[in-house]
Amino acid sequence: MKQWYEQLFENYSKKYDEESFTQGTIGECDFIEKEIDYIKFTKILDIGCGTGRHAIELTKRGYTVTGIDLSRSQIERAREKSKDNGLEIEFYVADALSLEYKSEFDLVIMMCEGAFPLMQTDEMNYKILENASNALMSQGKLIFTTLNGLFPLYHSVKEFINSGSEKGETSENTFDLMTFRDHSVYESVDDSGNKLSLKCNERYYVPSEIMWLVKSVGFNKVDIYGARLGAFSRTDALTTEDYEMLVIAEK
Repeated sequence: MKQWYEQLFENYSKKYDEESFTQGTIGECDFIEKEIDYIKFTKILDIGCGTGRHAIELTKRGYTVTGIDLSRSQIERAREKSKDNGLEIEFYVADALSLEYKSEFDLVIMMCEGAFPLMQTDEMNYKILENASNALMSQGKLIFTTLNGLFPLYHSVKEFINSGSEKGETSENTFDLMTFRDHSVYESVDDSGNKLSLKCNERYYVPSEIMWLVKSVGFNKVDIYGARLGAFSRTDALTTEDYEMLVIAEK
């Protein structure tokens, strides 16, 4: 049986590009460039690349990027967009749980809950971090965003999502304090106009968990900040107001 995130992205590539949370690409790539000191020969792996928005923008700026995603429709859309931009980018349909890259990249990015933390068990989320670490060379860096577990302790996830400009709407939310998982029903419409009603299960992490997880897969230095759409910055301390956290890990 397909998981909710597989069902959502089966035919959602055009709608995905219109979502409010995908509109910060330029600023986010500005931050990524700064983090790699604008070194153009940096090899980048984009895990959970979606329709390729970061991969395409970074390739335009002269970097070599490989994008992988579990969704075939997302990858097909990414290939179309890269072709339209006159770019040659390696986009592959691949499962982040079974990547076999070994010491091949200088930087791995996982933006906007790309793969992590969507998995249905903590062990699966851990495996994705482990695979990301294995893909990096000895001095590599990992940059990713993930759901901030401090946020649901002070705010309603349901109200936050439904008050924004997402294409879908969430309901029946229950946040489990023992597992830090938000269970909900997400309703939306796919690219063909078909109605979707998906039972979602998303894992929120607190900073101390992320610190431990990332260090346990081989990183020596881990910094965590608030993730502001299109404006990532090391000056934004993580607070209970941040829906997402920005994680920067170095080997």
